[in-house]
Formats: sequence, C-alpha cells, structure tokens
Amino acid sequence: MLRVAMSQVTTHFRRFIAIGLAVMLSVMFLAATLMVGASTTASLGASIGEAYRKADLVATSAEGVPFTQAAVDAAASSPAVEETYAERSAYVTFQAGDGEQYGKVRTAAPPALEPAVLTSGSMPSGPFDVVIDSKTARHLGLETGSTLELHGPGPVKNAKVTVSGLIQPTNDPFSSSAAQLVASAPVLNAVQDAGTGYSGLQFTIKPGEDTAAAKDYITHRMKAAGAGDTTVETAQEKVTSTVAMLSAGQDQLTLVLLAFAGVAILVSTLVVANTFSVLIAQRTRELALLRCLGAGRSQIRNSVILEALVVGFLSSVLGVAAAVGLMSGLIAWARTQPEQSFATLAVPPSAVIAGLAAGTVLTILAALVPAKAATAVAPLAALRPADEASVSNRRGRLRLALGLLSAAGGASLLAWGSMNVALPVALLGGAASFIGILLCASLFIPPVVALAGRLASPAGVPGRLAALNAIRNPARTSATAAALLIGVTLVSLMMTGAATARQAFNSTLAENYPVDLAAQTAVDGTTGPLDTDQALARISALEGVEKAVLLPAVGTLADSPVHALDAADAASVMRDITLQQLRPGVIYLPEDSPAGTATVSTGAGPVALDATVLRTRHVPAFVDSSTIKSAPLPGTAGMVWVKVPDTVGADQVLAIQKDIAAALGVPERSVSGAAIERATFNSIIDVLLLVVTGLLGVAVVIALIGVANTLSLSVLERTRENSLLRALGLTKGQLRGMLALEAVLVAGVAAVLGAALGIVYGWLGAQSTLGGVADVVPSVPWLQLAAVFGVAVVAGLLASVLPARRAARLSPVEGLATA
Repeated sequence: MLRVAMSQVTTHFRRFIAIGLAVMLSVMFLAATLMVGASTTASLGASIGEAYRKADLVATSAEGVPFTQAAVDAAASSPAVEETYAERSAYVTFQAGDGEQYGKVRTAAPPALEPAVLTSGSMPSGPFDVVIDSKTARHLGLETGSTLELHGPGPVKNAKVTVSGLIQPTNDPFSSSAAQLVASAPVLNAVQDAGTGYSGLQFTIKPGEDTAAAKDYITHRMKAAGAGDTTVETAQEKVTSTVAMLSAGQDQLTLVLLAFAGVAILVSTLVVANTFSVLIAQRTRELALLRCLGAGRSQIRNSVILEALVVGFLSSVLGVAAAVGLMSGLIAWARTQPEQSFATLAVPPSAVIAGLAAGTVLTILAALVPAKAATAVAPLAALRPADEASVSNRRGRLRLALGLLSAAGGASLLAWGSMNVALPVALLGGAASFIGILLCASLFIPPVVALAGRLASPAGVPGRLAALNAIRNPARTSATAAALLIGVTLVSLMMTGAATARQAFNSTLAENYPVDLAAQTAVDGTTGPLDTDQALARISALEGVEKAVLLPAVGTLADSPVHALDAADAASVMRDITLQQLRPGVIYLPEDSPAGTATVSTGAGPVALDATVLRTRHVPAFVDSSTIKSAPLPGTAGMVWVKVPDTVGADQVLAIQKDIAAALGVPERSVSGAAIERATFNSIIDVLLLVVTGLLGVAVVIALIGVANTLSLSVLERTRENSLLRALGLTKGQLRGMLALEAVLVAGVAAVLGAALGIVYGWLGAQSTLGGVADVVPSVPWLQLAAVFGVAVVAGLLASVLPARRAARLSPVEGLATA
C-alpha cells in the first residue's frame, strides 16, 4: 500500500493540485499571520521605538523626573553593562528658512547605541557640531557646512553650531513635528541649565549575560542612588508598553494577531477537509477495487493518510515560501511610500516551523474523516450521499443545540467584552458565537439561498433548478457557503473595524487638537485689516488647505486674549464635533481653566459669560462672534485657524506651515497644530492595515477554493441526477448555467451574510479595543464592502467553471450507468 500511495501522488498528481493549492494557501495564511506579528513588532520598533532600537535595556522614570548623574553612574557600573547612553535633550529655536524654527536637540550616543542613520557628512566630532534631519534641511535649505544659532529657554542660553551632516528623518510620531538635531555635550551645556539631568538611559549588555538579572540589578542600583520609581525594560518591552499605553493599558495588538492565527487554523482545517472529501469521492471506485483485490480497511486508511502526509508537507513548504514572498512584496511596496519607510520585514523561525508543522498536521487531521469514509467503502460499492445532519435526526438536533448554545453564549460574552472594554473576553465570545453560527448554517443558509433564487427565475429552467438545489441538500449548500462565509466575514470585520477604529482615533485626536494648524497674526501695527484679509486669501489659496478663518481678539481674560469665531466658520474649520455648534453667551476655555462664570474685559466694558472647559490645552479662550460684538482690541494678535484634508502628508504639512508663516509675517515655529501628528499616526495605521488586509485577501482565495472543491463534490454526488436532466432535454449550456447560477447564488448569499456579520463583529471589536480611550461610533465602508460582494460573486462564478465543464462533458448514458 506504500507503493500504491506513492504511485497515486506521482502518477495522478493532477488529482492533488486542488488539495495542494488549498493546503499551500492555508499554510501561507498561517505563516503570514505569524510574520505579520513579527513584522508589526519590527515596524513599531522602527517608528515608535526608533530612539532605542539598538538598546538591550531602556530605563524610564515613572514620574518623568530626569535622572541624576549619581543614578547614571550607578547603572553604568553594573557588571553586565557594556555600553551606556545617558541622553540629554532640550527644545530650542533657531533662525532658518526666512523665519524662526523649532527643534529638539539631544546628545549623540556611542556608536553601538546611536539610533540616527547618517545620510551625508559626518556625526558631530567638534564641540559645536550638529547633525540635522534631512527633511528639515531640505525644507529650510540647509546643508553640510551651514551654521545655526540655537536658542534655549533662557536669555543667554545660546550656541552657534555648524551642521556636520544630515540624518534620516525620524519615524517616531511623537517627535515628527519638530526638527531633529544631534550634538555633542557642549551644545547641550550651552542651551540648558546646569544640572538639568538626563531624560533617558539606554544600555547594551555584555554577551552571555542574563538580561533579566541585569534588569533587576540596574533597577536596584538606580533606586539606591535616589532615582525613585524607575522602570527598566528591554527595547521590545518598551515598545509594547508604549502601544499598551495608547490602547487603554492593554497589549491589544498581540491579542488581535493571536486571534488571526486561530482563525487561520479554522479556515485551513475546513477547506482541507472539504478538499479531501472531494478527493475520496473521486476515487470511490478505485478504493472499492482495492478492497476487492484484498486490501484491508487499515491499509486503505493508512494509504490515504500517507498521501495526506506527502501532499501536506510539500504544500506546506510552498506555502511558507509563498508567505515570505507575499510579506516581502507588501513591505517593499509600503517602503516605497515616503511616509512608510519604517515598514520592516521580519521572518521569525517560529513562522517557518509552525507553518510546516501546522500544514502537515492539519492536512493529516483533515484527512482522518475522509480516510474513515474510505474504509467504509464496500467492494464494488458506489458513492452514496451520507445521511446528513438535519432536524429530523439525532445528529442534526445535537448539532443544532450546540450551535444555538455556542451562538447565544458567545454573543453574550462578545457584548459584555465590548461594553467593558475587555478584548480577550470579546475575542472568545466572537469566536464562540461565529462557530455557533457555522454549526447552525444548514438551518438558515439554504432558505436564504432559495429566497435569493427567485432573482434567477428569469433564467428559466436552469434558474429554477439552481434555487431548488439549495434546499434539496441543505448540508451540501451550507458546506459550499461556509468557507466563503468565513473569508468574507473576516474581510468585512477588518474593513469595518479599521474604519471604526480610525474614526475613533480621529475623534480623540480632534478632541485634543480641534484645530489642524493655528498661528497668531503680527502685532507690530504694520499689518492692517486689508493686509490681514490678503494674507487670509493667500492662505486659503494654498494647495492642501481646506479652510482658513481669522479670529480677532475681542477681549481679555486674566491678561490672556479672548478670540471670536464666527459660528458659520466653526463647523468648517474645527474637527471636534462638540465645538462645531457654538453657543452664544458661552466662553470656551482650555483644559484646567476654572469652571463657572468668567468675566471678560472688552472695549465696551466687562462681560460675564458661562464657561465651558474643554479637554484640550491647544486652543486659546474663544467665544461665538455674536457673544461679544465690540471691535477687535488694538495691539493684540488675532489668530488664524486652518483645516487641511486627511490625505495631506507630513511633508506637505511642513510646506503649508512655512507658507502660512510667510503670509502672516510670523516665525514658522509659531504655526502649530495636530496635522503632522495625525499624518504620522495615520501612516503607521496604513502600514498595519495594508499587511493585515493583504493577509485576509488570502483567506478569501482559500475560501473560493473551498467553494470550487465543494461544488466539485456536489457534481460527483449528482452525477445520475444531472445525467437524468440531460436525458430529459436539458442542454449542456443549460446544465452549465444551472451550476453557475447555483454557485453565484451561494457566493452572493455568503457574501451578504458575511458582510453583515463582519460589520457587527468589526464594530464590537473596535469598541472592546478602544472603548476605554475613545468614543467608538460604527463606521461602515460601504464602497469597500460592495467591492467585496462583487469579487465574491464573480469568483463564485469562476469557481463553477471546471465542475460545470466536467458535468457537461459526461454523456447522459455514461452518467446513468454510474452506480
């Protein structure tokens, strides 16, 4: 039987193409899922964790208090430490590009720990050398050899420096809005007070040293030196804790990726089992003949399992290679985008090993049930449809009960997890409810397909027969739709979850930064009303500017100006929806302002207003323009607020800032806002979504193979039925049309049901992930879901081509002669 099994694989390899392709894509799905986790981690390390990407350990003060020299010396003296980088940093201003600029300067690290990547020139070697990021240099017209005068916070905190080189721009969204400079210690001594302390510590560990023991030792030494509540983490732990801080204190990313891995296993097992069922059904006569020739049941079973082992392993190798190719292509494409150059490919050994092992083992496990069916074939027996589960038999009633219990219990857990922002509970509930839905699929999918079949009635007899076939064998119809239902649900879930999460993220960012860009007008008296109007018109005409409005200063509150915003302009320039409808008689104050009644001094006298304290510090006090109607205060700067589209990138925002500053005659650093932060964060989200969406696209391909394979089994089971239809006058074209319509109906219903489930799961998943940090409102990407529906229907039609061709080629006499 060993020779028989190997002969089957080598001689009749065409039989195994479908199953090999299904296994290969399934392994590709699983391996790529694991690579997504590693690549996401690497990409986050190259963006959020860029500053400490070379470090083995990172020390952070929980209170944000700088480390003293004593704490640095205590940590550096640890026997396990090889290199130490004690970072000092300061925010500075400097004149360049026809205006005053804003930047962050830090001390250079030892080469083993320096995160900056030099693009030209050299790192600082002299006491007053600096390097600056190439994006800022290009924006301001700087180059190697340029001189700058850096100004610290004090009146005499200045340093004249020379640009010795250019470095790659930072990918860290928390630092991307300021110019990045790296200098030697004398520069920091000149621009900040003595004894300011160190903002962070990084370490490399000697080879062979225990990292966990080194963490404990360094933490103990630093606390003993008076460092207070200090946290020492590995670089990856630091990235994870930062991501967790942005997602309600939980490492949601890892949990979501683990959920994808579990889904990959579910899809793989279902599709491979269906494919092997087709294979066994095709070989019924052959297996029966082997039994006649003396083969025992165990020999038949072992030969099928051996075939599964060989096909599973070879297909798994191809699947892992395809996963590497897919991820390489996605990451390479992402890196071609200017704002996604931090995307990093990582292929962990676990992805290769897990892919090979899982693909082989899952193929064998999926073949066990068909192998058992093969041993039940009596000599010279022909294929007979099995007694499928239905409400009329015990097996069907048990399956229905388990399905309803799983669906109800899972839905309850999913609802509880989303309301209480408990992602692990929500994931468990979502998986349980979806499994319950699949178990009950034979109850609702066939009636829905039959109902949709009324749309095919204009096709005549083939259309009516296609609709009837859906309810003639409910289990077969459900099995055909199940794989595609899983794939479409996953894709719809990801699309809806991503759209909802992005909207929640933007809403939170809008609440903290309600204005994209803001700048003060000149106050030296040289800019009159006409000039201000011209400047506003010039800003409004800039490419990438959606709206620009002027807010004059109409009063003061505690010596700070109060600005007036026209109610009609609020909706077009402000992102916070709560501020798009300004109320008369109310003054809007920045965060931490006193609540109650605020008395505003105006040119016409004091005005008492009700105070609404906002959850942001990034806007001045302002009122609706109808609240205070006195003339603008002379000698007080007004404000210009600018809104830019979400599609504008960080580089374009920098150019807009420069043009706004030039139009208003103010320093460029005075143009502030959240536009750059939003663009940088969106670029990170885009990279992650690109990889995950590409991965889920593979799930749909696997599902479509499942549709084709199950349809092939359906054609085999209905050989005599189809031949009888042919004998009664159904033409080849009508038979092909009937099978094509049947596939389209099943694919269309699966796509609609999958999209509906995906919308619910995506919304509740986003709520359970982000509900603790943002108000989550469902956002449904209807156009994308419509595209998924169209692809599913067309792919279902294509999946019917080969089975329909096979059925049409069989003559009625041959088909009726089949036992």
